[in-house]
Amino acid sequence: MEHVPPPAEELARLDRELAELDARRAQLLTRRAWLLAALRPPAPTAAPGWNPSAWGAPPSGRPGAPAQPWGYVPPKQPSTPRGAQNVLLTLGGLLLTIAAIAFTLVSWGSMGIGGRSAVLALVTVGALAAPAVLLRRGLTATAEALAALALVLTLLDAYAVHAVAAPDTDGLGFTAVAAAVLAALWTAYGLALGKLHLPLPAAVALAQWPLLFGAWAAGAPALVVGWALLATAVLDGAIALWGKGTGARVTACVGGSVMAFSALIVGLTLSVTASGPLGALAPGALLLTAAAAALAGAWRAPKGFARAGGVVAGLAVVAAVGGVPAAAVPESWGVLAYLSAGLALTAVVRTGLPRDAVLGVLVASAAVVGGALTGALPGLAAVLLGPVTLLSDVWAGLPGSFRSALDPTLPWTGLAAAPVVLAVSAGLLGAAYRWWPSLARIAAPLIAREEPGTAGAAAYGAGPAGSAGAPGTGTPEAGGAAVPGTGAEPGAGTAGTAGTPAPGAPGAAAPGVSGAPWYAGGRAGASWYAGGAPAARRRPSGAALRGAAGAGAAVLGWGALLLAGAVLDVPYAVAVAGETVLVAGLLALAVRRAGTGRGASAAVPVTALVVALAAAVSAGLLSLASEGASYAVFGALTALFAGASVRAGAGVERAVFAVAATVGATVLSGFAGRSLGLAPHEAAPLMLLVPALTVLFGARLRRNPVALPVELTGALGALVAVGLAVPDAPFLALVLALCGVLAAGAAVRPERRPVAGYLAAALFVLATWVRLAASEVSFPEAYTLPVTVPALVVGFLRRRKDPEASSWTAYGPGLAATLLPSLTVAWTDPDWQRPLLLGVAALVVTLLGARYRLQALLLLGGSVLALDGLHELAPYVVQVAGALPRWLPPALAGLLLLVVGATYEQRLRDARRLKEALGRMR
Repeated sequence: MEHVPPPAEELARLDRELAELDARRAQLLTRRAWLLAALRPPAPTAAPGWNPSAWGAPPSGRPGAPAQPWGYVPPKQPSTPRGAQNVLLTLGGLLLTIAAIAFTLVSWGSMGIGGRSAVLALVTVGALAAPAVLLRRGLTATAEALAALALVLTLLDAYAVHAVAAPDTDGLGFTAVAAAVLAALWTAYGLALGKLHLPLPAAVALAQWPLLFGAWAAGAPALVVGWALLATAVLDGAIALWGKGTGARVTACVGGSVMAFSALIVGLTLSVTASGPLGALAPGALLLTAAAAALAGAWRAPKGFARAGGVVAGLAVVAAVGGVPAAAVPESWGVLAYLSAGLALTAVVRTGLPRDAVLGVLVASAAVVGGALTGALPGLAAVLLGPVTLLSDVWAGLPGSFRSALDPTLPWTGLAAAPVVLAVSAGLLGAAYRWWPSLARIAAPLIAREEPGTAGAAAYGAGPAGSAGAPGTGTPEAGGAAVPGTGAEPGAGTAGTAGTPAPGAPGAAAPGVSGAPWYAGGRAGASWYAGGAPAARRRPSGAALRGAAGAGAAVLGWGALLLAGAVLDVPYAVAVAGETVLVAGLLALAVRRAGTGRGASAAVPVTALVVALAAAVSAGLLSLASEGASYAVFGALTALFAGASVRAGAGVERAVFAVAATVGATVLSGFAGRSLGLAPHEAAPLMLLVPALTVLFGARLRRNPVALPVELTGALGALVAVGLAVPDAPFLALVLALCGVLAAGAAVRPERRPVAGYLAAALFVLATWVRLAASEVSFPEAYTLPVTVPALVVGFLRRRKDPEASSWTAYGPGLAATLLPSLTVAWTDPDWQRPLLLGVAALVVTLLGARYRLQALLLLGGSVLALDGLHELAPYVVQVAGALPRWLPPALAGLLLLVVGATYEQRLRDARRLKEALGRMR
């Protein structure tokens, strides 16, 4: 049976119809969003005015709202009656408060004791009773204003009682009692009038002071004050968890945070300053109690607060447990006690604490370890950077010990525990790298990702009955858009399933197809108009974390060994040999191939490579104190990096090793010149030995990826040789000529010819000029013209054989060999004959270039002609400029800018035409 139409044609037709339906659906959804936005009331504007940035854009905060025309000014929103009422009530309450304070403080003495008591009592009772009546009549805002006035009046009553009835009592003690009484009064008042928002937060704020002021009034020691602060913080935590009203809970949360922080500071200060282990027990008990309170609050606190509680608890436990042994050991070794306590916190993963609290405790553990490592950084930096001072006096003599080559003013005795801290941290990271699978299984419950869509209905096509929806399936719970007919609506699933559509129901997935359709956030991705599930938080993979652990172990282990030598003050020879051996070990670790079946193994060799380079620099600087040590260390480093480049696989690592070996060989050639007693400019030709070897090495490797970095490093060595020869012109000419020979040798290879050929020609010409200047030749043309004429003849023959050859290749070197030296001499020649002849020659060259459309002749001749003319006109220009008014040059410059700006487009077109004309030349 034949299909009419054929299946391929029918399939194409179905695809077109589906695409049209999708496009139509998108249009309808866009129109629906626009209509919904149009029906919403306009959002209030902060500052109405002309807003040119709103041209065709919806207002901020209203996605999909209809666009407004350019220059649209939103209408002013009239003040609501409720807003005006609140303003009036606030002003009225403020005025009454000011009046009450003035009455209490200023007019108090003009009345008798009975009158004073009666007035305050009557006004306070009236202010407290009025809100109840006003609430029954629905005047909530007025009741709030009078409650605020009543709060101030109760505070004034307390002041009045102290001033009249108990003037001899202690101020702090009376304040503590008054705060407690007022807190109880306002708590009862707030619970009785539940509709008022002010009383309960005010009661919480007053409850912060009774215990603290009571302890101060009693002259209690700092530890008792800390317990008072902690008790207040615990009370605040209970109110924050179980209190009534958002205002009271927020106030309790803020107050509890301040009180808890103050209590921890008191406990930590007492623990650190304790005279012995027994003296640290009492502050430790305070800190442990604070930690227990923080963990207790973490059971019911929200996610963020639970993690913060875990962090506080972990740090408090470290301070409490570590403070006792730290008080029994010297100050420099106390960090080990805190480090041990911080590492012991990792056992929390085996406890039954909430997940967020456990994460917070682990963060505290990491913070303690990080703080201990930070304390070791100054010593490690001194070991690494201390030998830099040897650069000012190379080969001054063999130091007696390691510290003699470093900064002797650094307090090394205070860094006695730093190598142990680094070694312990390195050992733990190394163990984590070695037994990572076991560690991952232990930490799996903590780092497991929470699948979206588990709160209720599952996504479309979620899988077996009762299973949770997969992420990214567009369920409303996951933040996606529920699409009718996809089974994502609430109640779309059958009994016993988590939102899975029943077989045959509208929107059910076809047999064998899992996942939602593309327009519901399935595998093909959701369209811009259909919301899908939010993207899961990106976390580093296990392989990346394992690699970071291994890399950290390598870095910290190297730092521990390096710093241990300085702390022990080993002999200088042992220190130099030890650092060289460390470089060898790091290189052996770096050349390990990453493809060993472990996903995290790539990070360790790369880190070892970077650390090996830093260690090589440190060892090289340290060896500069002695001639023998310098040769031994740099020779060993050169051999080690060369061997590593041979053993390493093809890639960036091999190139880095080869470059490091080349740098070491270059430094050795410089040492040879110093050992021979040569001046810097005399040693410059000797330093070209390594660049020559790199040219030969590049010719041997040819297109190997390592060849180019090695040759560039050799070129940098040649540049250093040129810099050394600058003070002596004859040696500079010699070095430039030798560099030209090396560049010409590299230009023999086709892949280096485009760059090395021009470089060789330039170096030869420059060497010639330098040699002529060094010989004080006043007529350079006698030496340059014999070179220019044959060069131009050769270029002419080349152009005749290959008309497409560039004029820069054919005529550029020959013309530059004569024109540029002559121009240099002409600028210092007081006579007129040389500038005239040079100008005529440059004019002829320019005209020939314009006639035969040769770019090199035109640009070289024109540039020389312009500079020669400028030299001749400069004295007259100076005279004219001196005779002109001072305001005229700026005016002419401004006029020029105006003309150029007015004809800017025309100037651009002229510049483009000039560029195109030059580009068409050969």
